[in-house]
Amino acid sequence: EDVFFSGELDLESPLTPDGSSLGPFKGHTDIEKGLEMRKLVLSGFLASEEIYINQLEALLLPMKPLKATATTSQPVLTIQQIETIFYKIQDIFEIHKEFYDNLYPNIQHWDNKLTVGHLFQKLASQLGVYKAFVDNYKVAVETAEKCSLANNQFQKISENLKVKGPKDSKDCTTTVSMEALLYKPIDRVTRSTLVLHDLLKHTPKDHPDFPLLQDALRISQNFLSSINEEIDPRRTAVTTPKGEARQLVKDGFLVELSEGSRKLRHVFLFTDLLLCAKMKKTAVGKHQQYDCKWYIPLADLAFMTVDDSESCPHVQTLSEEEIEEMKMKISVIKSDIQKEKKAMKCQSRALDRLRKKMNEQESCLLLHSPTIPFRIHNKHGKTYLFLLSSDYERSEWREAIQKLQRKDLQACVLSSVELQVLTGSCFKLRTVHNIPVTSNKDDEESPGLYGFLHVIVHSATGFKESANLYCTLEVDSFGYFVSKAKTRVFRDTMEPQWNEEFEIELEGSQCLRILCYEKCYDKTKLNKDDNEIVDKIMGKGQVQLDPQTVQSKNWHMDVIEMNGIKVEFSMKFTTRDLSLKRTPSKKQSGVFGVKISVVTKRERSKVPYIVRQCIEEVEKRGIEEVGIYRISGVATDIQALKAAFDTNTKDILVMLSDMDINAIAGTLKLYFRELPEPLLTDRLYLAFMEGIALSDPAAKENCMMHLLRSLPDPNLITFLSLLEHLKRVAEKEPINKMSLHNLATVFGPTLLRPSEVESKAHISLASDIWSHDVMAQVQVLLYYLQHPPISITELKRNTLYFSTDV
Repeated sequence: EDVFFSGELDLESPLTPDGSSLGPFKGHTDIEKGLEMRKLVLSGFLASEEIYINQLEALLLPMKPLKATATTSQPVLTIQQIETIFYKIQDIFEIHKEFYDNLYPNIQHWDNKLTVGHLFQKLASQLGVYKAFVDNYKVAVETAEKCSLANNQFQKISENLKVKGPKDSKDCTTTVSMEALLYKPIDRVTRSTLVLHDLLKHTPKDHPDFPLLQDALRISQNFLSSINEEIDPRRTAVTTPKGEARQLVKDGFLVELSEGSRKLRHVFLFTDLLLCAKMKKTAVGKHQQYDCKWYIPLADLAFMTVDDSESCPHVQTLSEEEIEEMKMKISVIKSDIQKEKKAMKCQSRALDRLRKKMNEQESCLLLHSPTIPFRIHNKHGKTYLFLLSSDYERSEWREAIQKLQRKDLQACVLSSVELQVLTGSCFKLRTVHNIPVTSNKDDEESPGLYGFLHVIVHSATGFKESANLYCTLEVDSFGYFVSKAKTRVFRDTMEPQWNEEFEIELEGSQCLRILCYEKCYDKTKLNKDDNEIVDKIMGKGQVQLDPQTVQSKNWHMDVIEMNGIKVEFSMKFTTRDLSLKRTPSKKQSGVFGVKISVVTKRERSKVPYIVRQCIEEVEKRGIEEVGIYRISGVATDIQALKAAFDTNTKDILVMLSDMDINAIAGTLKLYFRELPEPLLTDRLYLAFMEGIALSDPAAKENCMMHLLRSLPDPNLITFLSLLEHLKRVAEKEPINKMSLHNLATVFGPTLLRPSEVESKAHISLASDIWSHDVMAQVQVLLYYLQHPPISITELKRNTLYFSTDV
């Protein structure tokens, strides 16, 4: 039971053991059954009262001899110590003994008309003695512990108390420690309330006992809520036999790297220890339980710094390709579920199967996507490694632990029984019940936003001293958070003015997080571990992405407060179909939104100038930039470059050399995205989709090469030069973290997505973004990226044996 449970119950309508209402007792058999249950409930309670009285008696047994020696020249304990340890035990014993002696004959000579409510009323009215016991309990346990350490004789007594067995057993006694017996009244205080609930369920309302039991329950509940006032039941202290109020402060699912493989764990942070558990596999219908893997007292817990972690275990990771494939599968299952729901009015087996499949995929994604290390070290031994998906989450855990460590903590060692009790309580105390996947959400819950979020990070105030400051933006998708954008570092300031705009792609997102960092330029602290972030978090905060607020056409300004720091930002949201429109430019004199053939003809070039210049600049100074082409560039910078290329500004080369490299990468992506027709053309779109779906490698090769030959020259030559550039970027994957698959994911839809006329047939649900089409677009580009170098002359000469018109 909860230590101080005071459940409110509707007394008008008795409940069955499974909680469903029986309504007032009707037929004769119902009444008989109810009265029979009354007897069973009372007999069970009587038996447990007998055990409790025997325990109290065993606790009181040494009190008399101890008192007798207290006045001699060799006392074991002083009178004051005795009174502190045994405070109110005698009173509690007498109350329960009297209750037991009065109830026992009634059960022996059972009669259905019998009333016992008056006995419970009396017991409830005497519960006040427990208040005094509870208030003194901690001191009593501490005193007993100190006396045990100071006096061998008392230690022997307190570890070997003999408790009598029940009357009908063969008088076997058990040995119990004083500490465990002192805990019994705390455990017992709620029992009378629980038994009154049960009795009322099985007592007809017109039975003379009903109003008496009701009154006894009211008194008990009032007493318990008076003890309970300061305790939030969600965080109720697990009172350990040591008498410490151990409360749950934070819990959640984390991925632990254990023996080289990833394991999903539920981690519980209590006031004085961190406990790592896993859910036990249980039979259907059985209570779920946790199994403790390890725990560390907070007094012994340290965070590993990068310097300490020379021997970092190899983190087993899935390739980007496999992660993306999982996302695609999830999205396909999502749209199948939507279709199934529309087709079926009620739940169907197929729907359950799909949900199960989705849960498996999402759980797998959640297990394999985190890569940010969070190391926890026990000063007396092992180091444990968790992998988290966001720095925000990591700093939340770190801060929660450090806050508790500021208190004066004593290291604790739990006995196996104590550990069992604590782990058992985790199931009831936990605040995070499910892993954060879509399949665990209610249908009514918001599915999140799909499209593009435009965010301007304006400025920040509230810093105590000048520093080099920058912000990162994270959004959630598929149940975990990912870092999507980063402002430039504003050097040596207390009031950074970034005023940078970013365009962030949302995939079912519900929340935007902003983290503010101080940049670390200390060479000795730089990454020993690929994913270690050594910059110091100055503050962090988050806002819910409410579709109503965000989806208005106008900018919505907001402030996030974090640790006394205020960050000002604005945001607006564009739906996916709006932001992916290929709109031809009205001005044919520019390059954005103008057909590639028009631009190359005007420039007398084979590849547009904008493409050549952006590629050259990225290869010159961005090829080792982490997340190049994935991390958003500042939108205002991109717009400035767009305007410069459109008007053919003379100082464009100077602009390029000064501009942040992510803005240049963003300009190149924007150019391809805004082409009035995709680079790989509308005409060939369906043929590309069919070609990539072929299974026979020779047939696929034949078809895919033929499709390239079918492209107009400007499109083909531009595509091949982009292809070679992206391959060169991927060669630096160990440094820039951009694999071929990563690049295919970024560029695939940009180069292939049909223009609006063509794509009307393709857009249905917003969440279909990760649909078959996108998956195939990524696969098409990946095919060419993984293909040995393709030369135009070879391509043109080698018409192979495939020349039917597409």
